[in-house]
Amino acid sequence: MHGEEQSTLDSLFLAQWEDRMWKGVIRYDVTASEIKVICGRRKFLAQFNEGWNVDYVSKPQENRVCSQGDLSFTKWMKHHEELLFCVASGEMTEPELIPSATVPDGAVLITINATPVEYGHVFLVPCGSDSLYQVLDARSLEMVGRVAVEINNSSFCLFYDSPAADTYHQCFQGCYFPSPLPVELTAVNTFFRDGRRGMRISAVTDYPIKTLLFESSQRFKIMVEVLVEICSHLQGRRIPYNLLITNCGQKIFLFLQHQNLANSRTLSAWECGGYFLFRSRAEFDQATEEAIVEKLSAVSLDDEGFQGVKQLCCSIADKLSS
Repeated sequence: MHGEEQSTLDSLFLAQWEDRMWKGVIRYDVTASEIKVICGRRKFLAQFNEGWNVDYVSKPQENRVCSQGDLSFTKWMKHHEELLFCVASGEMTEPELIPSATVPDGAVLITINATPVEYGHVFLVPCGSDSLYQVLDARSLEMVGRVAVEINNSSFCLFYDSPAADTYHQCFQGCYFPSPLPVELTAVNTFFRDGRRGMRISAVTDYPIKTLLFESSQRFKIMVEVLVEICSHLQGRRIPYNLLITNCGQKIFLFLQHQNLANSRTLSAWECGGYFLFRSRAEFDQATEEAIVEKLSAVSLDDEGFQGVKQLCCSIADKLSS
């Protein structure tokens, strides 16, 4: 849903994405996919999409680097048309469009996802001075969060999945959802609040996967620093996690999964949020709330681990907020 006036970045984003759609860069019309609300009180969402490919991220080709002087970062894409534009910080107080053949240091590359989950599905790739980031850091998360702020469209969500051992590069994803994800409609219990900086941390209650909600009404940068340090500790403890950024960057959900040595497959951020894709018509038709709850519960961090993460959050937030 747009506000009274569409932002410059939102307009550019949608125009570029639709241009690639008409040029055939996207493999199918995701807007024609069948979507339903699964019966039950949680209102999980299911999409039937035969063309979707779970292995959506390509491995980089050759010695793929992100160069400031040219567009050599596009070696990891199959076609240059997949690149929409890049976003970078500048000295201007208002956003502006600048035609350029160079990539500024610290830019976020916006590239098309040829097998989209929803309308406007893209990759957002933070780019450093010599390579793509492989570890979540405050600068890249803040830049990606700023994209959500500047797009200023409550339908736009951002996602991040913690890296696997064989990950070649790190990227966020983003797309537009016609309605809030189920996790956004779930009650929360706030256990940390910093009124001076407008930040609070809450536990999402009565949800099958352990989830925390970070909110900031003033100091987005402080919230990002807290979240990045928490995620660093989670990665050190081998706790898989996902991020969901909603509400124009004001809310970030942190989903906590457990390490499963028998099955390395973890759920994506949109699955954790309650949105599931099915390539089989039979599985789509037979999807139930009970099955979705079981799927989410099976990968969730246990109660003891969750309490430990909540204590970690309070400790880090206290330290960085003081």
